[in-house]
Amino acid sequence: MKSTPAYILRNCALWANEDVKVGQFSEVSIALPKEKNEGFRNGGMIKERKASMGYEHDDLEFTMTAFDPATLKLMTGKPGTEHVFMVTGAHVDEDGVTHSAVYYVRGRLVAPDAGNWKPGDKAEMKCTVVQNYAKLEIDGAEIFEIDDFDFSVGGVSQTGDIRSALML
Repeated sequence: MKSTPAYILRNCALWANEDVKVGQFSEVSIALPKEKNEGFRNGGMIKERKASMGYEHDDLEFTMTAFDPATLKLMTGKPGTEHVFMVTGAHVDEDGVTHSAVYYVRGRLVAPDAGNWKPGDKAEMKCTVVQNYAKLEIDGAEIFEIDDFDFSVGGVSQTGDIRSALML
Protein backbone atom coordinates (compact mmCIF):
# COMPACT_ATOMS: atom_id res chain seq x y z
CA MET A 1 0.00 0.00 0.00
CA LYS A 2 1.34 3.40 -1.00
CA SER A 3 1.51 6.09 1.62
CA THR A 4 1.92 8.94 -0.86
CA PRO A 5 -0.61 10.28 -3.39
CA ALA A 6 -0.76 8.15 -6.54
CA TYR A 7 -2.07 8.34 -10.12
CA ILE A 8 -1.96 12.13 -10.31
CA LEU A 9 -2.57 13.31 -13.87
CA ARG A 10 0.47 15.30 -15.02
CA ASN A 11 -0.34 15.63 -18.73
CA CYS A 12 -2.51 14.19 -21.48
CA ALA A 13 -2.74 13.91 -25.25
CA LEU A 14 -5.56 13.45 -27.75
CA TRP A 15 -5.68 11.70 -31.10
CA ALA A 16 -8.56 12.19 -33.56
CA ASN A 17 -8.50 9.55 -36.30
CA GLU A 18 -4.77 8.89 -35.69
CA ASP A 19 -3.94 12.62 -35.93
CA VAL A 20 -2.29 13.78 -32.70
CA LYS A 21 -3.73 17.02 -31.36
CA VAL A 22 -0.93 17.96 -28.95
CA GLY A 23 -0.88 21.72 -28.57
CA GLN A 24 -4.34 22.05 -30.16
CA PHE A 25 -6.73 21.07 -27.36
CA SER A 26 -7.30 22.45 -23.88
CA GLU A 27 -9.42 19.77 -22.24
CA VAL A 28 -11.00 16.38 -22.76
CA SER A 29 -13.85 14.80 -20.81
CA ILE A 30 -13.63 11.03 -20.59
CA ALA A 31 -17.04 9.45 -20.05
CA LEU A 32 -16.96 6.23 -18.05
CA PRO A 33 -19.81 3.69 -18.27
CA LYS A 34 -22.54 4.01 -15.67
CA GLU A 35 -24.88 1.31 -14.46
CA LYS A 36 -28.50 2.06 -15.38
CA ASN A 37 -30.95 1.26 -12.59
CA GLU A 38 -34.72 1.14 -12.39
CA GLY A 39 -36.65 1.06 -9.16
CA PHE A 40 -39.51 -1.30 -8.46
CA ARG A 41 -41.60 -2.39 -5.51
CA ASN A 42 -43.49 -5.62 -6.03
CA GLY A 43 -46.14 -7.20 -3.83
CA GLY A 44 -44.92 -8.08 -0.35
CA MET A 45 -41.97 -5.70 -0.52
CA ILE A 46 -41.75 -2.92 2.07
CA LYS A 47 -39.36 -0.72 0.12
CA GLU A 48 -38.28 -0.03 -3.41
CA ARG A 49 -35.36 -1.99 -4.82
CA LYS A 50 -33.19 -0.76 -7.66
CA ALA A 51 -32.32 -3.36 -10.29
CA SER A 52 -29.50 -3.09 -12.81
CA MET A 53 -30.92 -2.77 -16.32
CA GLY A 54 -27.68 -2.46 -18.24
CA TYR A 55 -25.33 0.43 -18.81
CA GLU A 56 -25.29 3.99 -20.07
CA HIS A 57 -22.32 5.64 -21.73
CA ASP A 58 -22.17 9.39 -22.21
CA ASP A 59 -20.34 11.12 -25.03
CA LEU A 60 -16.63 11.89 -25.27
CA GLU A 61 -16.12 15.65 -25.28
CA PHE A 62 -13.05 17.72 -26.00
CA THR A 63 -12.26 21.37 -26.54
CA MET A 64 -9.88 22.44 -29.28
CA THR A 65 -8.06 25.76 -29.28
CA ALA A 66 -7.68 25.46 -33.03
CA PHE A 67 -10.25 25.64 -35.82
CA ASP A 68 -8.91 22.41 -37.24
CA PRO A 69 -10.18 21.34 -40.69
CA ALA A 70 -9.02 17.72 -40.21
CA THR A 71 -11.16 17.39 -37.09
CA LEU A 72 -14.15 19.12 -38.72
CA LYS A 73 -14.01 16.61 -41.60
CA LEU A 74 -14.63 13.78 -39.13
CA MET A 75 -18.28 14.85 -38.93
CA THR A 76 -19.54 12.84 -41.89
CA GLY A 77 -22.99 11.91 -40.62
CA LYS A 78 -22.93 8.89 -42.92
CA PRO A 79 -24.45 5.81 -41.24
CA GLY A 80 -21.87 3.19 -40.37
CA THR A 81 -19.00 5.66 -40.35
CA GLU A 82 -16.89 5.62 -37.21
CA HIS A 83 -13.56 7.17 -36.37
CA VAL A 84 -10.99 6.25 -33.76
CA PHE A 85 -10.22 8.65 -30.94
CA MET A 86 -7.60 8.06 -28.26
CA VAL A 87 -6.77 9.92 -25.08
CA THR A 88 -3.54 9.17 -23.25
CA GLY A 89 -2.57 10.33 -19.80
CA ALA A 90 0.64 10.36 -17.82
CA HIS A 91 -0.21 9.75 -14.17
CA VAL A 92 2.67 10.14 -11.75
CA ASP A 93 2.76 8.99 -8.14
CA GLU A 94 4.41 11.25 -5.59
CA ASP A 95 7.10 8.59 -5.16
CA GLY A 96 8.07 9.10 -8.84
CA VAL A 97 6.39 6.09 -10.48
CA THR A 98 4.78 6.99 -13.83
CA HIS A 99 1.64 5.21 -15.09
CA SER A 100 0.22 5.26 -18.60
CA ALA A 101 -3.55 5.52 -19.07
CA VAL A 102 -4.97 4.94 -22.54
CA TYR A 103 -8.64 5.49 -23.42
CA TYR A 104 -9.68 4.16 -26.83
CA VAL A 105 -12.95 5.21 -28.49
CA ARG A 106 -14.71 4.38 -31.73
CA GLY A 107 -17.55 6.68 -32.62
CA ARG A 108 -18.90 9.59 -34.59
CA LEU A 109 -18.18 13.29 -34.24
CA VAL A 110 -21.71 14.65 -34.02
CA ALA A 111 -21.55 18.19 -32.70
CA PRO A 112 -18.58 20.46 -33.39
CA ASP A 113 -19.34 23.89 -31.94
CA ALA A 114 -17.11 26.75 -33.08
CA GLY A 115 -18.51 29.09 -30.44
CA ASN A 116 -17.98 32.82 -30.76
CA TRP A 117 -15.06 34.46 -32.51
CA LYS A 118 -13.81 37.72 -31.06
CA PRO A 119 -10.66 39.57 -32.14
CA GLY A 120 -7.95 39.32 -29.51
CA ASP A 121 -9.55 36.31 -27.75
CA LYS A 122 -8.79 32.66 -28.32
CA ALA A 123 -11.46 30.80 -30.21
CA GLU A 124 -12.47 27.36 -29.00
CA MET A 125 -14.17 24.52 -30.81
CA LYS A 126 -16.07 22.11 -28.57
CA CYS A 127 -16.48 18.63 -30.02
CA THR A 128 -18.85 15.82 -29.02
CA VAL A 129 -18.24 12.20 -30.04
CA VAL A 130 -20.91 9.52 -29.65
CA GLN A 131 -19.07 6.50 -28.26
CA ASN A 132 -19.97 3.14 -29.80
CA TYR A 133 -16.96 1.40 -28.27
CA ALA A 134 -14.60 2.35 -25.46
CA LYS A 135 -11.73 0.72 -23.63
CA LEU A 136 -9.62 2.00 -20.74
CA GLU A 137 -6.20 0.54 -19.96
CA ILE A 138 -3.83 1.56 -17.19
CA ASP A 139 -0.24 0.36 -17.44
CA GLY A 140 -1.37 -2.00 -20.23
CA ALA A 141 -3.99 -3.75 -18.06
CA GLU A 142 -7.63 -3.56 -19.11
CA ILE A 143 -9.80 -1.66 -16.64
CA PHE A 144 -13.00 -1.85 -18.71
CA GLU A 145 -14.19 -2.42 -22.27
CA ILE A 146 -17.72 -1.70 -23.53
CA ASP A 147 -19.63 -1.93 -26.79
CA ASP A 148 -23.29 -2.40 -27.66
CA PHE A 149 -23.30 -6.06 -26.62
CA ASP A 150 -20.81 -6.61 -23.80
CA PHE A 151 -19.21 -4.88 -20.85
CA SER A 152 -16.09 -6.31 -19.26
CA VAL A 153 -14.19 -5.22 -16.18
CA GLY A 154 -10.60 -6.37 -15.80
CA GLY A 155 -11.14 -8.70 -18.79
CA VAL A 156 -14.16 -10.42 -17.20
CA SER A 157 -17.49 -10.10 -19.02
CA GLN A 158 -20.25 -8.67 -16.85
CA THR A 159 -22.94 -9.73 -19.32
CA GLY A 160 -21.65 -13.06 -20.69
CA ASP A 161 -24.09 -15.17 -18.66
CA ILE A 162 -27.03 -13.21 -20.08
CA ARG A 163 -25.70 -13.58 -23.63
CA SER A 164 -25.32 -17.32 -23.00
CA ALA A 165 -28.92 -17.53 -21.77
CA LEU A 166 -29.98 -15.83 -25.01
CA MET A 167 -27.85 -18.39 -26.92
CA LEU A 168 -25.77 -15.63 -28.49
